[in-house]
Amino acid sequence: MLLENKVAVIYGAGGSIGGAVARAFAREGARVFLAGRTRAKLDKVAGEIRSNGGVADTAVVDALDEQAVDEYVDGVVEQAGRIDISFNLISLGDVQEPLTEISVEDFIQPITTAMRTQFLTTRAAVRHMVRRGSGVILAFGGSGPHTLPGLGGFKIALDAIEGLRRQWACELGRHGIRVVTLKTGGVPESIPDNVSGRDEITASIQEAALLNRTATLADVGNVAAFVASDQARTMTAADVNISCGAIMD
Repeated sequence: MLLENKVAVIYGAGGSIGGAVARAFAREGARVFLAGRTRAKLDKVAGEIRSNGGVADTAVVDALDEQAVDEYVDGVVEQAGRIDISFNLISLGDVQEPLTEISVEDFIQPITTAMRTQFLTTRAAVRHMVRRGSGVILAFGGSGPHTLPGLGGFKIALDAIEGLRRQWACELGRHGIRVVTLKTGGVPESIPDNVSGRDEITASIQEAALLNRTATLADVGNVAAFVASDQARTMTAADVNISCGAIMD
């Protein structure tokens, strides 16, 4: 198995994408620690993992709270002995409106949320990873040269995640720690049924793809498991494009 005996922390694990990654990690042999803000959603994912023979622990954690994140990661290491993988997929709480119409607060929200949570969760993990001389930091969202009107600060937040990823990779490489971002261009399965304009959004994702398909939740989990594994040990300071060609590199 790709991740046998690895210890992984997944923030936002109660969400559709976070849950898919957690299940893939567990299937590949990792012990997964599921963090999020809704206990019921975390317990559902954990239950699915355990029913398939995996090992999963859950905790309600505010990934924007510095003390909470530090204490949580320290507790994981105390319990499991180490942390090998940290993956942050929490929602950015973005409001998507044209820049001429959006408020300053709504524009800044996803940018500050992305930077704060990615910084806090990465810093908490690498404090332990550095001592072991290995580890993998994964982020989700990624970026590219293209954008669309009406996204507010969302696309800029994704750009900022990439800048932070480069900086972490530069500083952590000498400690054997890899830093990688996954980008999809959109996963139709992850869009809730009650979202306004869901069909139009899904159609736009499909239209943008060069292949006759779009990324699925299973695709995201499978690629995340590979990137987090030792088989991808030469990969860092990079993003992994699984957008089916919707995002050009």
